[in-house]
Amino acid sequence: MTLAVAAAAAVDVGFARPRQAAVTLVTFAVVVALAAGGAALAYRWYFRTEIPEGVTALLGVSVVALYLNTTSLGSVAIGDNPALLAPESVFFNLVSLGVAAVTAPVGRYAGDRLAVDVFALSGAKQLEGELSGVVRALGRFTAVTLPPADEIGDVDTYDPASPEKKAELAEKTLLFPRKLSPEALRERLVTRLKDEYGVGYVDVDLAADGTVEYFAVGSRAAGLGPTLAPGSAAIAVSADPPNSATVGDTVQLWRDDPEPKRVTTGELRGVADDAVTVALDESDAERLTDEGGYRLVTLPAEPRADREFASLLRNADETMASVTVAAGSALDGSTVGKLDAVGEVDAVVAAVRPAEGSVQPIPPRDYVFGAGDLVYLVGGPGAIRRFEAAAATPTEADGGADADGWADADGETPAADRDAEPNDAEPNDADAPGEPPSDDTADRDGASAANPDGTQRS
Repeated sequence: MTLAVAAAAAVDVGFARPRQAAVTLVTFAVVVALAAGGAALAYRWYFRTEIPEGVTALLGVSVVALYLNTTSLGSVAIGDNPALLAPESVFFNLVSLGVAAVTAPVGRYAGDRLAVDVFALSGAKQLEGELSGVVRALGRFTAVTLPPADEIGDVDTYDPASPEKKAELAEKTLLFPRKLSPEALRERLVTRLKDEYGVGYVDVDLAADGTVEYFAVGSRAAGLGPTLAPGSAAIAVSADPPNSATVGDTVQLWRDDPEPKRVTTGELRGVADDAVTVALDESDAERLTDEGGYRLVTLPAEPRADREFASLLRNADETMASVTVAAGSALDGSTVGKLDAVGEVDAVVAAVRPAEGSVQPIPPRDYVFGAGDLVYLVGGPGAIRRFEAAAATPTEADGGADADGWADADGETPAADRDAEPNDAEPNDADAPGEPPSDDTADRDGASAANPDGTQRS
């Protein structure tokens, strides 16, 4: 009898009795919020990401619909005849479902925020979403939140990261120990992004509290192209490589039909059974008209400073660039030894080509930069970016300065275009190891890679 009365009361609830209807709707809202919040917390705990909005909305509506259907079926089972299709009952049921649909996102947001804060305090190393101010203040960690995907820049001189990779990094929150210096925090962030996300290169500026001021990523160059010098090409031919032939050997290609004849000389870049890949001059590559029938002769090894430098530079975090010092810039009149004081630049000045005169290899610390000097640098993306900002004219620096005065709002500096070819500013084959490019090489680079403002990148 009691069950019958409860079922009948649940079914007969309507706006004819406003007090009872209001209590029922509030109860529905609380139950839906708790269900959506619990689902959001469990989803965050298991999948480490935010639950989709549609899932919580469907869950909230389902909870109310299940209750309404259960009470209606219970009333029918005990022999009662509830007015299920009466306009008052239908309207109340629709309002109940609407309350569930509106309340579910509120519970989802509260549950997800609670999950993020709880997991942060429990020692998680990575989160998605923003931490509350209380957790940031009480937690024994520094939270670094990456910017959205459309604010993640590309590191110049490197291949751009894919949109999928940027979307994967977007708005991630990484947790680090609180008592870290800004430089140590930056190093740990860069290391984690490379190890956990497979990012090739990272250029980031952090504030003392862990706020990201500038963030750009790049991928490592793949394939043979980045290692080929200008005017050279790589071609695959069928030959008979020696068993001990390895990448980097200097080889000669010969044909013995109708009589032995040397075709060209190149550098071995790959061996796969009888197929070999050889890097050689473009003009020599045009003479290889046949795919097979060649014989290889391995020559004694010779020091190749440019090849060794390109190989080391390709696998290192640093890159090479050439920047022109503009008149009136912060570097105009400064010395090599005062780079850190001018713009916190920790790049290595490999050589300087003055506006008038010959190239100065490894300039001394008291060398004074002048307007029009072409400076060859080796350093990380961030150091080169700051050097470019310091070498720009005050007008360019003011027009594109960020909070620190060195880069513009979107992370771009008034630098020149880059051709991603480190060999442009490397020694040629005739130069000794460690020497800067010869005058002829520098002239050729200046004619081919210079931008209208006189700045160029390698």
